[in-house]
Amino acid sequence: MGRDQLRHMELEEKRALLKKMLREARETPRGDHGENSVIVPGFLESREYEAFRKQKGATAEWGAGDLYFRETEGISNHRVSVGGRELINFSSYNYLNLSGHPDVLRAAKDAVDSLGTSVSASRIASGEKEIHRALELSISKFLGTEDAVAMVGGFATNESTIGHLMSERDVILYDSYSHESIQRGGRLSGATMRAFPHNRWDALETMLSESRHLHEKALIVIEGAYSMDGDLPNLPEFVRLKKQFQAALMVDEAHSLGVLGETGRGIGEHFGVDRDDVDIWMGTLSKSLASCGGYLSGKAVLIEFLKYTVPGFVFSVGLPPASAAAAIESLNIIIREPERVSRLQQNSNYLRNAFRERGWNAGRSEESAVIPLIIGNSANCIRMARELFLRGIFVIPIIHPAVPEDAARLRFFTSCDHSHSDLETTVKAIESSFSELGF
Repeated sequence: MGRDQLRHMELEEKRALLKKMLREARETPRGDHGENSVIVPGFLESREYEAFRKQKGATAEWGAGDLYFRETEGISNHRVSVGGRELINFSSYNYLNLSGHPDVLRAAKDAVDSLGTSVSASRIASGEKEIHRALELSISKFLGTEDAVAMVGGFATNESTIGHLMSERDVILYDSYSHESIQRGGRLSGATMRAFPHNRWDALETMLSESRHLHEKALIVIEGAYSMDGDLPNLPEFVRLKKQFQAALMVDEAHSLGVLGETGRGIGEHFGVDRDDVDIWMGTLSKSLASCGGYLSGKAVLIEFLKYTVPGFVFSVGLPPASAAAAIESLNIIIREPERVSRLQQNSNYLRNAFRERGWNAGRSEESAVIPLIIGNSANCIRMARELFLRGIFVIPIIHPAVPEDAARLRFFTSCDHSHSDLETTVKAIESSFSELGF
């Protein structure tokens, strides 16, 4: 088809043609590139594996060695044991120190004794247990929403839900720093994917003004606290845009539940927004709730729709009884002991301020329990992590390609049970390590 033909087509005809081209592109096998295709006999001969092998070799040369997949012993909380040696731990998102709490352990053990280690079926079939609904009602009551549904994994919760709710007729507008699970869910859906600059609600407003009318549904996806930088979105502005442009809003609270707000109820409590102004409150059970899994919370009618239709829920086994029980008891403790949240916030603010007072780059971190120490060089980042390990501090380096090379960092997760002495010791160890390494 030539340019003249395209020029004289009506807008709806152009849209229909574009949809047809997109559909045909998706239906064409990826390897079907004609006579000049290069046949790859297996995964280990692929370009992807070759890129991985080179990256692994480079990090080994920098001294990464056993920094990744390093085995730790016992419970990981504000302390961790490695090779029989106890270190101050900043590598765990056991924010409220509830993984290992006696009451949480007891609840999980009791659930195993009464319900077994697996429900052995999807919940829509025969895997539904009373403890599942107890967890979902506990989550919705805690958040102040109508209902919730719990799934077996946080990553799968995002990927499967977004991939299911949206289609090629729709648009997903997501923060450029969004978690991989959000982006993969968007690609799975076939919807138009548009990233807006990090936390720039004003840029999002421009994008919506220019293109909202081109799509049926629009979904805005943000995080309550960003896991690499520890900064927060201006939630009220995103709520305003959602209403103004008739879009849906989804907030991933993986790193904000139990961390933000006076009582740990997340970014919604932090900003005091009406719970109904966010369509989907998503979160994980693996951080502040000391378990494993993910959840979605919101209007009861939407939750019912998701329970019957989201593939990652319908075609997956139900949450193990021990995981559900651990999360329920963790919520109970957060309600009984809100001082855990306030201690976590105090510790996070102390460490973040200590970094900045010394001129160290803590990035955009604000009010969350994620505090980066940006080194700006992957090799030096690995060297710093090793030096701190020798000084009794356990923190993991985040290097290229996970982040840009000039943003390579150590990522500190604080705990409510880090003592003031722990934090002071850590700051002194960083000072000494900088001096020792000469950067």
